[in-house]
Amino acid sequence: MTALAHEVIPVVENEPVLELDELLWRTWKAMELPEGCRAEIIEGAIEVSPTGRRRHGILVNRLRRALEAQLADSAFSAYQDVNVVHRRKLWIPDLFVATDDLDEIPDEEGLGVDAVGVALVMELVSPGQRNIERDRVRKRREYARAGIPVYVIVDDFDQDGAVLVLTAPNPAKGTYEDEHRVPYGNDAVIPSGPAKGFAIGKTVTGA
Repeated sequence: MTALAHEVIPVVENEPVLELDELLWRTWKAMELPEGCRAEIIEGAIEVSPTGRRRHGILVNRLRRALEAQLADSAFSAYQDVNVVHRRKLWIPDLFVATDDLDEIPDEEGLGVDAVGVALVMELVSPGQRNIERDRVRKRREYARAGIPVYVIVDDFDQDGAVLVLTAPNPAKGTYEDEHRVPYGNDAVIPSGPAKGFAIGKTVTGA
């Protein structure tokens, strides 16, 4: 459900935090959520959603195990269930990649990690039109505005399933300049960053 509706306004780098952003931030911190729910601040609204279904959990765990193996000899790790914060916006990606020591990239209030230190985010699309639109559209804009270098969407609902790899964020426009869509059954390969060369294929998606 959405706590507050809004009109989407592009974010300009170094723009002061707006009053609405501060209000949402304080409201989010004061919320008491039912067990099994989580709340994010996305484009001027607090969005509450349930934890993922079985298929979602299976894919997340397959991806995390594979990512951990890929990153084993690096200074980076894969994380889940951690808040990513950017200028009074807050997201809980299904997975993200950052340095081994998250204490190196705290947000100013110690509630999560600052997006500036996140190298890659992954979202696994959940069923339902609002969930689909959140990952494909609203979070895509938010992650680009935060300058997160790589955004990966694993999407069971894109025809017969597809992985979308987005790179080259343009924070001023809230867009990713490069995108590569790979249908299930083929390997989607991360082209840059600490997870460069990581392939998402049949062993993850099962198709």
